[in-house]
Amino acid sequence: MGFAIAERLASLGARVILVAGPVALKCNHKNIERIDVVSATEMHAQCVNYFGKCNGAIMVAAVADFAPVVVDDQKIKRTSANYLLELRPNPDIAASLGKIKRRDQVLVGFALETNDEEQNAILKLKKKNLDFIVLNSLRDSGSGFQHDTNKIKILDKSGTILNFDLKSKAEVAVDVVNKLMEVEGAISELS
Repeated sequence: MGFAIAERLASLGARVILVAGPVALKCNHKNIERIDVVSATEMHAQCVNYFGKCNGAIMVAAVADFAPVVVDDQKIKRTSANYLLELRPNPDIAASLGKIKRRDQVLVGFALETNDEEQNAILKLKKKNLDFIVLNSLRDSGSGFQHDTNKIKILDKSGTILNFDLKSKAEVAVDVVNKLMEVEGAISELS
């Protein structure tokens, strides 16, 4: 989804900085500068580094909420005993950007929810200082990961909820960018 949005923005003339985790996808547009990262900590650092220089950010990546405290450099061999894995929270990238967001910037989040979807998305929207949030559900067939299609809802700060049908990720990118331009226009009028 992130690559589709980056391509859409670039095709409209935007200069895009795409911070991407380990994926095999390619960028096709010359206006996209790709920065590859491996960990959530690296992604956090790059996003914080570039956010102040941008008009905004669209936080599409499904970054793990937790990471192992200890990372072994060798395979952990099977034993008959249980194995306890201690996890620590990863940095919340969207919340970090929300704390430093300027009035003239737009911050968009994505939420993949499995229960109380709209309520959880609204909580994230407010808690992370987002202008709008794109909600997708694992319950919708053909949506989310491992598909070239997605079905979304867009929820904004004013309480508006826009529902979209299942469509290609390229078409969903158009919907997200259209909403971004609507919000960006309103922010420009306020500045």
